[in-house]
Amino acid sequence: MSLAELEVLCTHLYVGTDLTERIEAEKALLELIDSPECLSKCQLLLEQGTTSYAQLLAATCLSKLVTRINPLPIEQRIDIRNYILNYVASQPKLAPFVIQALIQVIAKLTKLGWFEVQKDEFVFREIIADVKKFLQGTVEHCIIGVIILCELTQEMNLVDYSRPSAKHRKIATSFRDTSLKDILVLACSLLKQVLAKPLNLQDQDQQSLV
Repeated sequence: MSLAELEVLCTHLYVGTDLTERIEAEKALLELIDSPECLSKCQLLLEQGTTSYAQLLAATCLSKLVTRINPLPIEQRIDIRNYILNYVASQPKLAPFVIQALIQVIAKLTKLGWFEVQKDEFVFREIIADVKKFLQGTVEHCIIGVIILCELTQEMNLVDYSRPSAKHRKIATSFRDTSLKDILVLACSLLKQVLAKPLNLQDQDQQSLV
């Protein structure tokens, strides 16, 4: 599919009113996810798409791709996570629903890879350190950091009935024991910083952060 064809697909999926076109678009979406070109097409949509719906389609494809029963290689999943983190960091003014959809992909990757080890490290648990970098940036970056913490916490407690419940409990318990306290400390620290500064109530970003 060309970029133009992908953007037509976005229109039919997200804003179209024709039921037949929507069904065909959903079929094309499934075909795209199963295609070897899926990742390159997602990158094309994120980097060259002309609408927020193009970016949302990329996030939707990535979400479905990383949650398949047969997982992608760990190196590829790490690359996807790092790409999304860099993408939202470099474009903090993306539509809020796009940022949230992309961060949900990061949360899913983190949960599913929670016990995976590379070079003797739990590589997907580095997300807390990544969030700290966002919280040291602009108000927009702080908002992204907060969204990551919220989505991650929600995802860890979300039961996926297509996977073994014992594994979910093991991940959720480990997350609680190893990371939840760090998240609480980060949140409290950020709140203190926000309250210590005079608020500009005309600033939508500052209102969103509070």
